[in-house]
Amino acid sequence: MGIADITKMTEIFREKLKTRAVGIFSKTSDPAFIEIMGYAGLDYVIIDLEHGPNTVQTAQNLIRAAQISGVFPVVRVKENAGFIMGEALDIGAGGLQIPQIATKQEAEEVISKVKFHPDGSRGMCRFVRAANYSAKDRFGYFADANKSVIIVQIEGEEGVKNIDDIISVKGVDVIFVGPYDLSQSLGLPGQVGHPLVEEKMLGIVKKCGEKNITVGTFADNPENAEKWLKNGVRYISYSVDTGIFYDAVSDLVKTLKA
Repeated sequence: MGIADITKMTEIFREKLKTRAVGIFSKTSDPAFIEIMGYAGLDYVIIDLEHGPNTVQTAQNLIRAAQISGVFPVVRVKENAGFIMGEALDIGAGGLQIPQIATKQEAEEVISKVKFHPDGSRGMCRFVRAANYSAKDRFGYFADANKSVIIVQIEGEEGVKNIDDIISVKGVDVIFVGPYDLSQSLGLPGQVGHPLVEEKMLGIVKKCGEKNITVGTFADNPENAEKWLKNGVRYISYSVDTGIFYDAVSDLVKTLKA
């Protein structure tokens, strides 16, 4: 199949975001799992550096695997820090997912740190994997790099309160609502189906829908995933590869040992 060009993959993924994009979080470090996701037909994978064991060094091989099998590589970074986000983009991430964004200023800082001039002030280097180690035309690379998909996570009451200001920031492509952290912020840890949690989430979905901004969220069972898709979520992240594998093996054991 060969390795796909990340710029072309980004164009295709942006089209999918207009209707529905389905992916999962990945906490494993084996590129084979990422390849399998692509061959199975997932639209994207979130390579998780916030709650997973991967580093930039291991993540670059996971991105290679994603490009080989055609699944769009999103990297969730640990925090809103320029050098961390820059590293993920340098190794070829097509999208970045940034946790714990709560204000317009924080969202603006993200854009400034991940975009080159004229859209931001990201540190420039063309001797990186994303630029084919300088084989790409430098000006073409800098322009293409500014097309990366930027996803900001709203995970607390403050972010919910400031959602109108956050969605006004140019360059934010997806608002991702983190239901678990939001439930904790509301004093209902883990109760992602609680009416108050869902009320806050639906409020964000409605506001983003009015501005034609893509909303994403996490669901760890098919019923929740379908519910949020019906409510207008277009970037649905279904569970985690480790949990999916555990469930499949557990079901197998129950069947064969029955």
